[in-house]
Amino acid sequence: MEALIHHQQNPSCPHQTELVISNIAGVGGLEKAKRHNVTTLAIELNTSIQDKKLRREEHEKEIIQALSNHQIELVILSGYMRILSPQFVSEWNGRLLNIHPSLLPKYPGAHAHRDAIADGAQITGCTVHFVDDGVDTGQIIAQRETKVKPDDDEESLSERVKILEHELYPLVIDDVATGKIKANHFES
Repeated sequence: MEALIHHQQNPSCPHQTELVISNIAGVGGLEKAKRHNVTTLAIELNTSIQDKKLRREEHEKEIIQALSNHQIELVILSGYMRILSPQFVSEWNGRLLNIHPSLLPKYPGAHAHRDAIADGAQITGCTVHFVDDGVDTGQIIAQRETKVKPDDDEESLSERVKILEHELYPLVIDDVATGKIKANHFES
């Protein structure tokens, strides 16, 4: 998120971060956004709702309302570790991006670096993709790669991949914002 905001300081950047939402209050991303004078919201799950499906639906309704209130045109996921419902994804079809720390389709899910190291991968990287209703299965837009070093652990590999993410994501968002890249729409 902070890399995106830094990128947006370039006068030719065609997009602007208007709102940062987290499902957890007090996280670093919200604090960083505030330091850059970006509006922030923590929209946490209402744990008083016992039914998980209903709790998720209510949570996403709050997010959708906030996106609408702030006239958001494109949702950029970055470190958002909740799987969005097919209804949410359908509503934002073609306007919902994610960055993932592997060369998808390899190593989807929350433990990409661990999985790449355990698999003995020699190359990994990052992928920017449109979000569909699967987990890290959406249309791939762009990828960058790096070597996995013999002495890499999850932390060292993560740091190298983050550098690639910070370079690639803003450029892809530029291309989506200008219409240069469009999603192949899918049915939910």
